[in-house]
Parts: sequence; C-alpha cells; structure tokens
Amino acid sequence: MNATDKFIPKSGAECRVETLKSANMMKNHKLARAIGDAGWYGFIMKLEYKAQAAGRHLIKLNQWFASSKLCHACGHTMLDMPLHQRNWACPACGAEHDRDINAAMNIQQQGILELKAAGHVVSTHGGQSKSANSAVAA
Repeated sequence: MNATDKFIPKSGAECRVETLKSANMMKNHKLARAIGDAGWYGFIMKLEYKAQAAGRHLIKLNQWFASSKLCHACGHTMLDMPLHQRNWACPACGAEHDRDINAAMNIQQQGILELKAAGHVVSTHGGQSKSANSAVAA
C-alpha cells in the first residue's frame, strides 16, 4: 500500500491540486531534473483514480491560477515574481508571505470556492459536510 492509498481515505472529502504544465517547466534547465523526477502528471492521475475509487472529490485548479503571486490576506496579485523569490511582502496590505505557504492557503481557498460553486456544502474548515459523487475540475 502506498502513500496515496493511505492519504485519500483518511483525508477530508476532497483534495485540491494545481494542474501544472510540467513540459513548460522542464524548459528551465536548472529545475528540469527535479521536475522530471517528481512525475507530477503521473501522481495527479493516480490521485484522481484513488479519489474516485474512495468516493472523494479531486479539485484540479487551473494552471493559470496565480497561487504563489496572490496575497491570501487581501487578494492583491503581484505582476512579477521570479522563482528564486521565496518570501515577499504584499504592497497593498503589507502582509509577509512565504511563497509556498501562501500558495497552499490560496489553493485551499480556491478549492472551497469551486466546491461551493458546484453546489456542494462545505464546512468552515474546508471539508465537505455532505458527500456527493460528481467530480469537480477546473
């Protein structure tokens, strides 16, 4: 039994992921090996299969959703943010952000919004309070 098998049933009623264009990311020669090793597409496919088998929802966010550049506190979007910039301060509200933690918070919030838009009831902590069988995908 692998980690995906254990994660899906124990997690909430849904899982949220970004759909990343790994082919475009592979063009960055400094990151290509790490990205290729990660096998993101294969992982998403397995996650989708396991979620469906467990009766869970997999919310795949649009690849253009600016999870890293969007301030989770006020909604301001940074126009430019190079990959090496790991921390940043929002010019609109002054909130200090770790790039990855900010992205995770934005992915969680966007997933909740997409579930609600699809007509699902979502609890305050982000998990579904009523189950349904339809998949939600952006």
